[in-house]
Amino acid sequence: MDTPDASTATMGPMHSNSHPLAGVKVIEFCHVAAGPFCAMLLSDFGAVVTKIESPEGDSLRQWPPLTDGYSENFASLNRGKQSVVLNLKDPADRDRARALVLDADVLVENNRPGVMQRLGLGWDWFGPRKPGLIYCSISAYGQSGPRSTEGGFDVTLQAMSGVMSVTGEPGGAPVKCGVPIADFTAGLYGAFTIASLLARVRSGGAGGQIDIPMFGTTLAVGALQTSEFFGTGRNPVKLGSAHPRNAPYQAFRARDDWFVIAAGNNRLWASVCRVAQTPELMADERFQTPSLRAANQVVLKDLLERKFAARDATDWLALFEAEGVPSAPINRYEQALADKQAGHLQLVKDMALPSGRMTRTVGCPVWLDGAPVPVATTLPLLGASATPAPETKPNRA
Repeated sequence: MDTPDASTATMGPMHSNSHPLAGVKVIEFCHVAAGPFCAMLLSDFGAVVTKIESPEGDSLRQWPPLTDGYSENFASLNRGKQSVVLNLKDPADRDRARALVLDADVLVENNRPGVMQRLGLGWDWFGPRKPGLIYCSISAYGQSGPRSTEGGFDVTLQAMSGVMSVTGEPGGAPVKCGVPIADFTAGLYGAFTIASLLARVRSGGAGGQIDIPMFGTTLAVGALQTSEFFGTGRNPVKLGSAHPRNAPYQAFRARDDWFVIAAGNNRLWASVCRVAQTPELMADERFQTPSLRAANQVVLKDLLERKFAARDATDWLALFEAEGVPSAPINRYEQALADKQAGHLQLVKDMALPSGRMTRTVGCPVWLDGAPVPVATTLPLLGASATPAPETKPNRA
């Protein structure tokens, strides 16, 4: 990797040598969510990310909400980046893109398999010329295999990977997870693998080609569900907010609202019974172990909710907190963002849109050496960064 040059230094303390990826140059050929999220994570840790966009720009730029014509969705996944507009079907612009990559350490792309090769920007072109390059491809199903040519979005990947089969209420219509987990788990796997290969390159090893299949990464984070199937031969089923192996471990209705408790062992179960003043449930043979409580959780929920109906959710939450039982309100995002722990973690950051209008974003949640990772909150205007003319440079391993 190069040492930070003057242009890197001007980006401020968020790209200083205190960041583990300071000096790393990343070229991003991505759109919408998975790839941009991956590259933004690298930027958060100090990498300089240059986003290559078509003249029309990343389609996420058009997604509402729009503030002064700038997409807040786009802003949330592209902070700290530079934007370069290139028509990759034009040979001159293709050569400019090649020059940028040959001067970089990492390439991230999330096009359909084969697109980058057809443009003359595939691993087959860069690999022989720059052995130290880390080339990360994120796609729906991977770069090879019977489904590799198929496209996909978060909802189709949640459906294919089994997530939708365990999301929602028993007997209900198919429901996707409200957060696009297929996109963001792929981005996380991509960033982790890139960081791993950067360590190899720094120690004198080669770069390499990374293949991130969203189908595979979404299956992988369903480890508890796949292990349940492997261990029993039965498909996991929808349980709403409940748990297949623990109870009481779900949302309950109080007098005025819903709240969650998670009493995943016998000690916590005893605490629940003390708070709810239900000694008879402690003695009930149906509820003597976590497995028995899980098997009888429908009737258990009904019995507990009869007690919970006597008081408001905030009252019960205070009592459970005093007893040390993990519990929580069902927050909307407004409440979650305003929570005292979100404040302590310094998650919410002010961010200026290109128009000067202020908005906010959620920064990097990781703390390093006792402090939150500082992130760049500058936002890229389409094509605002200049591109270098193609030039011959020695390949760096």
